[in-house]
Amino acid sequence: MRYAAKWPQYAKWWDAMRWRASRQKEFDALADKILAHKARYQAVEKRTGVPWYLIAVLHLRESDCNFNTYLGNGQSLKRKTTIVPKGRGPFDSFEDGAVDALRIDGLSTVQDWRLEKVLYYCEIFNGAGYDAKGLPSPYVWGGTNIQRPGKYVRDGVFSRTTMDSQPGVAPILRTLSFRDNIDFVRET
Repeated sequence: MRYAAKWPQYAKWWDAMRWRASRQKEFDALADKILAHKARYQAVEKRTGVPWYLIAVLHLRESDCNFNTYLGNGQSLKRKTTIVPKGRGPFDSFEDGAVDALRIDGLSTVQDWRLEKVLYYCEIFNGAGYDAKGLPSPYVWGGTNIQRPGKYVRDGVFSRTTMDSQPGVAPILRTLSFRDNIDFVRET
């Protein structure tokens, strides 16, 4: 999955993205949850160069913003991870584990964080399996008009009919942008 081939699709989907009004309260509450811990995400940003809001939405998807878990997969910080990425930790703090997860996935080496790159790296962080199946990733687009049926119900097990009920990172990012005045730079 190459960024040069994907970013135009991300741009098109972002511009076309909508969600039911009934989900707005949920997205607002999740944005508030993230914003309550913005300083912790900014501390990781200072150590990695990864935007705080990207770290936050990954943390939301991986463990519902539980600061006792590893950013890379939502497992406990207190012991070595047993699922992908395996063998990480233990870590003394969420921040230490988050720095590790972002470095092993290569996000700390990215220099230019345009919106389309943020969406791309969210998908890469979760895995490119949906792209291989020709589907928009529910990890990114869940809860929007872009989402289609199909979900990995556990590592390596795909259900073509299951709809992911979790909100994707894209609607949360858009909600954050309104609530915290984030002005995303766009790809041209």
